Amino acid sequence: MSTPRASSDPRSDDVPASGRRVLGRRRAADTGPADRARARRRSKSRRRLGNVAGLLAALVLTGAVYSFFAPANAAPGSTTASAAEEAGRALYERSCITCHGDNLQGVANRGPSLIGVGEAAVFFQVHTGRMPLVRQEADAANKPPVFSDEEIDQLMAYVQANGGGPTLPSGDLRAGDVAEGGELFRLNCASCHNFVGEGGALSSGKAAPSLQDSYDLTIYSAMLTGPENMPVFGDNQLTPDEKRSIISYVQTIKEQADPGGAGIGRIGPVGEGLVIWIVGVGALMFGIFWMGSKA
Repeated sequence: MSTPRASSDPRSDDVPASGRRVLGRRRAADTGPADRARARRRSKSRRRLGNVAGLLAALVLTGAVYSFFAPANAAPGSTTASAAEEAGRALYERSCITCHGDNLQGVANRGPSLIGVGEAAVFFQVHTGRMPLVRQEADAANKPPVFSDEEIDQLMAYVQANGGGPTLPSGDLRAGDVAEGGELFRLNCASCHNFVGEGGALSSGKAAPSLQDSYDLTIYSAMLTGPENMPVFGDNQLTPDEKRSIISYVQTIKEQADPGGAGIGRIGPVGEGLVIWIVGVGALMFGIFWMGSKA
């Protein structure tokens, strides 16, 4: 009589048949569609978490690199410039906002927009005392400035930072050719300012101011910005060297002597005609009447 053959599966003796059937059913259930879907969702979640973690790590690394290099590259005057702009904002809100608006956009029937005028316009208008405006007239009066030089620089910084526009030049503003400046002045400026910068009357109660007391930077900024009736002479109309030549001419003729005698105000044929009619003809008539009385 033969003995029964041992089972090749070592688990066959330990696990009952009913247990094997239950385990088989569980394994079949674990590999079902629902479990595979859950596994895919878990895999997507892990990938998303990994992407978020990578992005956060990149942002932290970028911030660390910027904080390491930014202090070394920052200009020493950046804090001062920011402080100047803030001080300029305070001055603007106290003295200019009523006419020029809270965003430099201007106010209808009060004041023009300051967007695009730049620090050059601020320097000219405030340094010559034309602004702040006392009252609405045909021309803004030239008077002593209300603000100090430091306050003017602060206003310039604020307007330039928020509106942009022409900036003030640097260097010697008289480094130009006097003869060329004279030609350019007679061509572009003499019709309003007179041949020697004495100024003159314009229409509608306006007048071109005299240049006799003007500073180099005032003349240059006026050419850049074209205040009131004056046209704008940008770098496309007059190059920086040509502007310097004009300034050199204007400042030179102030110191020139009058070789023909009295300058008579240097206002041209008008003054000469008045002298002829009042002094010359008057002296002639006096002589005629005197000789008639003697006869």
